[in-house]
Amino acid sequence: MTAVSRHVPLPITTERLVLRLFTSGDIDDRHAYQSLPEVARHLYRPPLTREDCAESIAARADGTAWQADGDVLLLAVCRADEPGVVGEVVLTLRSARARQAEIGWVFNPECAGRGYATEAARALLSTAFDRLGVHRVFARLDVANTASVRVCERLGMRREAHLVDNDLDGDRWGSEYVYAVLAYEWKN
Repeated sequence: MTAVSRHVPLPITTERLVLRLFTSGDIDDRHAYQSLPEVARHLYRPPLTREDCAESIAARADGTAWQADGDVLLLAVCRADEPGVVGEVVLTLRSARARQAEIGWVFNPECAGRGYATEAARALLSTAFDRLGVHRVFARLDVANTASVRVCERLGMRREAHLVDNDLDGDRWGSEYVYAVLAYEWKN
């Protein structure tokens, strides 16, 4: 296969979770965690306003096109047995030609410690490799974000790089880890 697939099968379900496109009804749930300084500090950007959340949801309302460099699949993560959004996962096509994608996740701290990030990221990785034809998926994360480091390691991703003072968040220099996994490694 020389290019990634265009079709993203949605929703993606796991034993406990449903991954689906955000809707306008999810703005308040998303804003509840995206507005928190302790969430934003690991993302090297300020907390999002309610308007920021609404705009990004509206911009991706039909968000299943995934074929060109920079295309983003942003999915709400919901518990299968309860209403509301507990977090999000994102898959960004960084190189269509080389079939490289970046994965990320952000969850409401109220839901921490329940394995939702690992479960949702595992489902998105499986979709990337098994359905979208991706060759390599990587994650970039703040080295201080120990919860995300553990998620990467639980997923079997290997640490490929430690970038020292490579990003600036206001007055604070941040260092990042790069974790990755290849399609054939995922299948094994």
